[in-house]
Amino acid sequence: MQNNVRIQYQELRSWAEKCLVTAGAETKMARVMAESLLAGDLLGFRTHGIRRLPYNVKQLVTGNAKATGTPTVVKSRAAVAHWDAEHLPGLYVMPQAVSAAIDMAQTCGTGTLVVRRMEHVASLAAYLEQATAQGLLINIVVSTPAQASVAPFGATSRVFSPNPYALGVPTSSAPLLLDMSLSVTAAGKVRQAYDHEELLPWEALVTAQGEGTNDPASYFGEAPRSALLPLGGLDLGYKGYGLCLMSEIWTMALSNYGRVQGASDGECNTAFIQVMDPEAFGSSEQFLHVTDDLLQRCREATPIDDSAPVRIPGERAAALKAEQLALGVSISGLTWQKLQRCGERLKIAPPQSVTEE
Repeated sequence: MQNNVRIQYQELRSWAEKCLVTAGAETKMARVMAESLLAGDLLGFRTHGIRRLPYNVKQLVTGNAKATGTPTVVKSRAAVAHWDAEHLPGLYVMPQAVSAAIDMAQTCGTGTLVVRRMEHVASLAAYLEQATAQGLLINIVVSTPAQASVAPFGATSRVFSPNPYALGVPTSSAPLLLDMSLSVTAAGKVRQAYDHEELLPWEALVTAQGEGTNDPASYFGEAPRSALLPLGGLDLGYKGYGLCLMSEIWTMALSNYGRVQGASDGECNTAFIQVMDPEAFGSSEQFLHVTDDLLQRCREATPIDDSAPVRIPGERAAALKAEQLALGVSISGLTWQKLQRCGERLKIAPPQSVTEE
C-alpha cells in the first residue's frame, strides 16, 4: 500500500468540485459540498472527509441525490423550523440550515432546525465554526433513520444508527469544538480499520454471544454480525444508550420521520441543529470570562502523565487545520487510490501538487 500523501488545499478543493460538477451537481452546490468535505479533513476527521467524495459522486450520478433544488419548509415559527431536504446533498444543506439557525438566534436569542432526508452530512465539526465565529453556541445531533448499527445497553442486536453529537463554543481564542459518536466509535472508523485489515484499538463491538470484540470483520461479515456498543461499552454503556435514545427522539421523532414510517433512504440523515446567542441570556463578555476561566482550570489540572497535559476539545483540530492549510491536506494512501479511480471514471486529471509524506 502506498504512503500517505499531501495535496494543497485549494487544488484539492477545486479538483473535488470538478468531480462533483461532472457528476451532475450545479457549480454552487459542488463548491459548497467540496468545502464541507475538506473541512472535515482539515480538522482531523479523515473518516468523514474527502474519503467520502466517491460516495457523493455515486449518489449524484445514480440520481439518489438531487443535483439541484432547495429544502422544503414543512413548518416554522420565529425561532423554530422543520425542513425536508428531499434527498439533496447534506454537505450542501447543512451550511444553509446552520445559517438559518444563526439568523433566528441573532433575532430571537435561539434558533432550532430539524432537517430530514439529507444525503450523508459527513463530519459535524465542519459546520460548527459558522456559529462560533459569530460568538454563538451551537449543538448538532444527527441520525440515519434507515440504518441500525448500535445495540442498546444489555443487548446484542442492532437498533440505533451510529449517531454523532457535536457542539461548538466561542472563547476568547480558538473555539471549543467537540464532535463525537454516541457509540464507542464511529461506523466510519470500523470501516477504515476493515479496509486497512487492522483491528480496532478498543473492544467497540459486541458479538451475538454478548462478548466484546475489536475485530471489524465481525461487523461486516456473515450473520450473526456484531453490533456497535453504545458509548461506555459493555460496562457503562447505559450512559451512551440514554444518549442514543435522546439523539433519535430529537431527530426522528421531532421530524416525524423514522423507522416506523418505513424509512429506506440508505445513508440519508436527519439533523437537529440549535444555535444560541449568549447575549440573549446575559453579557457576552461575562460568558467569555466564565468560559475562558473554566478552560484554563482544565489546562492547569494535574495531569496523570506530565508529558500529556490536559487538552481542550478543538485545540488539536485547530493545529491540524493550520498545518494542513500550510503544508497540504494529509490523505491516506488507500484513500488517495480511491480518489484517483473516482477521477479516472469521470475523466478528470488528478491534482498535481501531490507529495508523499
